[in-house]
Amino acid sequence: MREIVTVQVGNYANFIGSHFWNFQDELLGLAESPESDQVFRNHGLDMDVLYRTGETQQGVLTYTPRMVSVNFQGSLGSLSSHGSLYNQIPAKSLDVMTWKGRVATHASEPLRRNLFLQSLSEEEQESMDKAALDSRNYSSQGEIQDKDIVECLENDVQYWTDFSKVHYHPQSLYELSGLWVEIQDFDNYALGKDAFCGHQHGEEIDDRLRFFIEECDHIQGIQCVVDDSGGFSGVAAAFLENIADEYPNVPVLLYNARNPSLNMDSKGRKQAISRNLHNAVSFSRLSELCKLIIPVGLPSLSGSRASQFLCIKDEKPYHSSAVYASAMHSFSLPFRMKQSGPSAESICTSGALDMYGIVQMLAGQMRQNMVTVLDVAMPAPSLSVNQAQLSLLRSLQPLTPDVAEDVEDLHAVETMNIHGAVTSGNQRASIYEVKDAVQAAYDSSMTIPKFSHLSVATCPLPIPLPFPSIFGNMVGQHGELLETPISGSSSRGSLEVQSIPMVTRLRSSTAVLPFLESKLGNLRKLGIDRGALGASLLQSWGFGKDEVEDMGETLSKLVVTLKPQYSSDSD
Repeated sequence: MREIVTVQVGNYANFIGSHFWNFQDELLGLAESPESDQVFRNHGLDMDVLYRTGETQQGVLTYTPRMVSVNFQGSLGSLSSHGSLYNQIPAKSLDVMTWKGRVATHASEPLRRNLFLQSLSEEEQESMDKAALDSRNYSSQGEIQDKDIVECLENDVQYWTDFSKVHYHPQSLYELSGLWVEIQDFDNYALGKDAFCGHQHGEEIDDRLRFFIEECDHIQGIQCVVDDSGGFSGVAAAFLENIADEYPNVPVLLYNARNPSLNMDSKGRKQAISRNLHNAVSFSRLSELCKLIIPVGLPSLSGSRASQFLCIKDEKPYHSSAVYASAMHSFSLPFRMKQSGPSAESICTSGALDMYGIVQMLAGQMRQNMVTVLDVAMPAPSLSVNQAQLSLLRSLQPLTPDVAEDVEDLHAVETMNIHGAVTSGNQRASIYEVKDAVQAAYDSSMTIPKFSHLSVATCPLPIPLPFPSIFGNMVGQHGELLETPISGSSSRGSLEVQSIPMVTRLRSSTAVLPFLESKLGNLRKLGIDRGALGASLLQSWGFGKDEVEDMGETLSKLVVTLKPQYSSDSD
């Protein structure tokens, strides 16, 4: 088995991670349910790649994500940092014999669980109760309860744990003591790096990662999701530096994520300079510490073509993070497809690939570009659409910001993942039908990549109960795109949509050049050029002139890789 360890750094990264693990939990539940669709019971995925087995002190077997989460203190809401499986009894406080004065204890009330978390607790209690309710009564009660839960989550999600249905290991959840969730000025790279190195945070976080890695038989890599909009980029960079030193042969795949709600704030000139400088510094440093980086986070997800069939509210991290988590789930499917024998072919999956293979394909000798573009079709169109509807390739839209459109790159390299595809009559498409449809799409396309790898799975994306109501009224129960809109509400959620077909594509292409050139241009204009307005700001962040120039050189190399003539032009 080739395990993956997941790292989530920052508040928005944990919102994405919460949705991601909900998908995995839903798959686990559907695979064990005799009433679920056959496509879920035989999904062809090895869940041990992401999960670990364990045992509580009471001898109860556990199955928890192999994951390390880093966030503010107080960011877990009603969830304990020890998780909910391994209940630890707090040590009794010893009497202080040297103090004879009065002692006062001040304790805040624990946060109350929302309706969704209360329902999870009740379900677990009922499953352990031998005198459970009659199944017919339970279904009726659950239907009413589910409506209330969906409404509650749509209106009241504050923490990423508010909609998490997963049990976590005590080593997974780490809060940065001294940095509270309400803090407003944790907004730059230097603050994050100082926080990681101080208060022994770095050592404790490293120990938690080491716990998961050392129990792996043959780790294939680390997938890391980073909220890079503030100080957590510095936390992640310091963490990744330690990973590179201790595990130099373990590939790191990094999702560089950004909350679209940040772009809704009014920006003065000083704030804009600070934000643009920070983004350039953060991206430069993080790109040096991974093998493949995937920038995600459109300035307005709701206004993008990626949301053509969705109803996103950018001000809600609960909404936008669900889209990025869906893409992350889809893209990572090849990492955990069960390998068939040399002469056997699976009817459930095709195109299995490990993390090292993805890195070599997209950032290896063929292209040597580590900055990629993530495209998504959510939901994916039917493979039998007529010419008046969206074609398979045209339906793919970027989740990476500042991407050039209609770029003809003769050296482009890409990998495409399709799962849960349907044909006419909303019938499940076979592996061979998907392959034929993709080949036909490329045959009729004006531009084709130099190399393309295709992975296919018959299992669609399951929609768990706490998934937000972000589907438009053109999306059917199984994610099919309807010809006429459904009357009533403009948005639909988990009570109306059970699953959806998905397509994701990761490409190494010159289409990412505007993104890179923007980062390099901002760093030079605001931090390096003579009289740069942000030079003093960089100094206050603790960066010397040489360090800033090194970061500029790093970004310049990324541009030159895709645009060789840039080197002579810049000289």
